[in-house]
Amino acid sequence: MVLVNLIGAALIGLIIWWFWLYKPRETSINDDNLIVTVENGSYFPAHIKLPKNQAAVITFLRKDPSPCAEVVMIPKLDINETLPLDKPISIEIPGLKAGEYAFHCQMQMYRGVLNVG
Repeated sequence: MVLVNLIGAALIGLIIWWFWLYKPRETSINDDNLIVTVENGSYFPAHIKLPKNQAAVITFLRKDPSPCAEVVMIPKLDINETLPLDKPISIEIPGLKAGEYAFHCQMQMYRGVLNVG
């Protein structure tokens, strides 16, 4: 009985950490092009930090043959780009105001965010 309670408490702690406390690591872009790999149902890295008012280039490389991975969208910037399989596609990001800009596939199953600030 004690073992079951300990396992239950550990699972509750894991759920709290995963949904409310976990903060994904951000990747900052520098002078080099950043490559975002689309693979295994996700973008890597999925959280990208950009300096405000500075243009950047992000290269997407799709390795996932899923039809959902075929398009990347950044709705706030009116960007909608088709990603061919195993071919890098560069997307120019204009200088942006501080804030968060989500990017995702057309079904919003693959998700990421540009944090500008």
